[in-house]
Amino acid sequence: MFIVIGNVLDKHEVAALKEAAAGIEFQDGKATAGRYARGVKQNLQAKPSDELEAILEQVRGKLWKNEVFKSAARPRKFARMLLSRYGPGMEYGYHVDDPIMKGSRTDLSFTLYLSDPSEYEGGGLLVDDVIEERVIRLEAGDMVLYPTSALHRVEPVTRGERMAVVGWVTSWVRDAARREVLHDLDVATRAVFDEQGKTPTFDRLFKAKSNLYRMWAEG
Repeated sequence: MFIVIGNVLDKHEVAALKEAAAGIEFQDGKATAGRYARGVKQNLQAKPSDELEAILEQVRGKLWKNEVFKSAARPRKFARMLLSRYGPGMEYGYHVDDPIMKGSRTDLSFTLYLSDPSEYEGGGLLVDDVIEERVIRLEAGDMVLYPTSALHRVEPVTRGERMAVVGWVTSWVRDAARREVLHDLDVATRAVFDEQGKTPTFDRLFKAKSNLYRMWAEG
């Protein structure tokens, strides 16, 4: 399941994070690439520091509170998060993200945009979903969440700078189809409750959703 989550960060939060990032030292992104991705990765990533950790902690805090993210991802923990930059001529060729990062399974990947589309050209996230390539360019503060198993790339940036927080999630529910079922049930139970209140129908639907989650959750 691919899902765009809007306004994870508001414009003031985006501006504050970009200001904080301006004082951080960046290094060649190949330092965190796997053996086969290293040859197609041309970007910059923030070096580990207390300042970087403060930025990532703010993003983690916002995501833990985001109801759409929690429903779609069923997050158990964040396997890894990075702050990346692409300037003119930089790109990341087709690759699949590592299945294990820092000892944790990666189920979902996300890109949280800090740069507005007007600030750069190119730099689209292309995800190969077998039938066609999806090109994703979002507003600053918006995020795309997609299966880590997907083949994807970042188009060359031809003008400006593309900055984003990228991350990987270990889900309580490993199977993507089951996560989608649970997300659909979340949407349905919320709609029934908003329209009818806590009725017997709502109770049955909520019971089914909760028991499926209990059945499918790992750990």
